[in-house]
Amino acid sequence: MRASLSTRISEPDRGWGRHRAIIAALAIATLLVTAGGLRTPAQDATPPAPPAASPATTEPAHQEETAPSATKSHIRVRVEVVNIPVTVLNKRGQMVIDLTKDDFEVYEDGVKQDIRYFNRETQTPLHIGMILDTSNSARRQLEFEKDAATEFAFTILQGRSSKNQIFLQTFDSSSAIIQDFTHDPDLLNEKILELKAGGGKALFDAIYSACRDKMMKSGDPEEARRVLVVISDGIDVQSQHSLDEVISMARHAETIIYTIGNAAYGYTNPGDDLLSEMSAETGGASFFPLRNQPGADMETGYLSHGQIGDTSQNKGLGAETGRYSAERGIQLADALDAISRELDEQYNIGYTPARSALDGTYRVVKVVSARRGVSMRWKPGYFAAAE
Repeated sequence: MRASLSTRISEPDRGWGRHRAIIAALAIATLLVTAGGLRTPAQDATPPAPPAASPATTEPAHQEETAPSATKSHIRVRVEVVNIPVTVLNKRGQMVIDLTKDDFEVYEDGVKQDIRYFNRETQTPLHIGMILDTSNSARRQLEFEKDAATEFAFTILQGRSSKNQIFLQTFDSSSAIIQDFTHDPDLLNEKILELKAGGGKALFDAIYSACRDKMMKSGDPEEARRVLVVISDGIDVQSQHSLDEVISMARHAETIIYTIGNAAYGYTNPGDDLLSEMSAETGGASFFPLRNQPGADMETGYLSHGQIGDTSQNKGLGAETGRYSAERGIQLADALDAISRELDEQYNIGYTPARSALDGTYRVVKVVSARRGVSMRWKPGYFAAAE
């Protein structure tokens, strides 16, 4: 009786214990699956994804989080190349176009540089600014300047790469952009022919603003040659900027200035020296086409500044004859044509500076040729400044 009772009591206890064990096992399995510690058969059938990286060493988690991601890191290598356009002339002023790389040496701040690039008759596009004097003193010359300028624009923009561009600026008491950069010669010529003379004279301000506001914003200077062509008598009476400031700004803008003096023969013009200095200090050239001496009959001569007017003397000297006017126009056109030919036949020398620091300093460049009997013009230097 006691044994039978004991059996009846112990068997249910053992069944409930098994039941609790099963429940506990299921609970533990559920927790392991949820935590990722136990894989289901379906998961086991799928091979595990490869790890993002196979670490050679174990590092703390916080170091992995602060390390730069391989997908976000960028390595940028920039090689600065200095391009120097060089004009070479013989003793007669003619272009020398048969030189090779071995005929040149380049020095930067007195240190010889390794020439890496060399091209004859460079095809680097031109960004040109034409600045015409429309002041009262240029009134008599303006028509000749306009005719010569239209021919120059046509020569630069036709029969060449359309990447060449010209903008037109005038000055009297102030300066104005008449036409922004364009490669359309017809549009440019329309604006040239509409020009009229005004009052005042602020030459230096006009060139300063052209370099600062146009040239410095015309793209990478290594991808285009920046050139200003200025037609004026060089006289300035109203500018806020000095000649030294103009030269400094032109160098900052890496702009070469060509000047054409329009003062007539017989007049001692102090502006000629200013035009010459401006060109020489920026690597350009100055032209004075109206300096030719007068002929015996005075019809072919170029009268002095202030003589061309309605006086009987000037009429008697032939100042109003078609021959005189035609020759003045031809001389101005020839000067612009000489600039065009020079830009067409320049050598281009490129080098990577031995001193690579972009520290904002001005670097003086000197070009030497082994060829005897030649003269050269080149960009005299540049500012080593980061963009």
